[in-house]
Amino acid sequence: MDRPRVLSGIQPTADSFHLGNYLGAVRQYVALQDTHEAFYFIADLHALTVAPKADELRRRSRVAAAQLFGAGLDPEKAAVFAQSHIREHSELAWILICQTGMGEAGRMTQFKDKSAKYGESSASVGLFTYPILQAADILIYQADQVPVGVDQKQHLELSRDLAQRFNSRYGQTFKVPNPYILKEVEKIGDLQDPTAKMSKTSSSPQGILDVLEDPASLRKKVMRAVTDTGSEVVADEENKPGVTNLLRIHSALSGVSVPDLEARFAGQGYGAFKKEVAEVIVEAFAPIRERTEKLLANEAELDRLLAAGAARARVVAQETMVKVRDRIGFIPTP
Repeated sequence: MDRPRVLSGIQPTADSFHLGNYLGAVRQYVALQDTHEAFYFIADLHALTVAPKADELRRRSRVAAAQLFGAGLDPEKAAVFAQSHIREHSELAWILICQTGMGEAGRMTQFKDKSAKYGESSASVGLFTYPILQAADILIYQADQVPVGVDQKQHLELSRDLAQRFNSRYGQTFKVPNPYILKEVEKIGDLQDPTAKMSKTSSSPQGILDVLEDPASLRKKVMRAVTDTGSEVVADEENKPGVTNLLRIHSALSGVSVPDLEARFAGQGYGAFKKEVAEVIVEAFAPIRERTEKLLANEAELDRLLAAGAARARVVAQETMVKVRDRIGFIPTP
């Protein structure tokens, strides 16, 4: 029996993935490559909505790719590639844009949230059509499943709607994708404001733990993390959000349950607890950082891996687009 096909992308909008990215997505991508036919891409087309500088986008795209391989993605198991290397993404996006209503696109939460925050006049047309490009990313690979968090289900629903609409108008062409709900990862909070989500866009530098960060810096941030009154190491979301956040981080990386950690640190205070949390983080990130730096030092090899992934992805994308062009009524490509 053929394995289900899974598709996901990650944006190259920072110099490193952070702990929340790693636990919420990257680590789970690695697990899925053993059970699915996996396609993962660096979403450099999507990154254009924030108008990056050319050298910054190129560098960050390679850093993101190197981290995916460094975290454990195997180029023999998963196709890892740059979105911009497959031109069919953009072609299908335009076709799907022409199938999408203005009101339908305007209801997407990302555009609504960002235009409300920064003003609609500052939001680009690219941001408005972003979910439709996302639909093209998914549909062009005939993905069975798309890894999503609960907060991303709306965008996948648009992909499903557009697939069904196109199939109804032009004949069966696209597989209608289903969500693959990622294993629930407890919310990883900002170290300086543990009631807020760890985020590149809203957290302070001291509140984020980056995968590629120097071990000494990681230790310092954990030791300076906001804790709470008292000295007991117990999970209490309301009264001890800082300690609860650190317990979650330790548990997620070490595999030790929170109740077992509470028992282990009973009567020891915050100092000993924070030191162990810091070492767990450093140990988890060290091999990823080492493999990532090795790949970044050999740019030609990294680009070769991406090219190999793109070659595999291109076969599938072109096969889909032959059908789409025929269904839509284009003159055959010479």
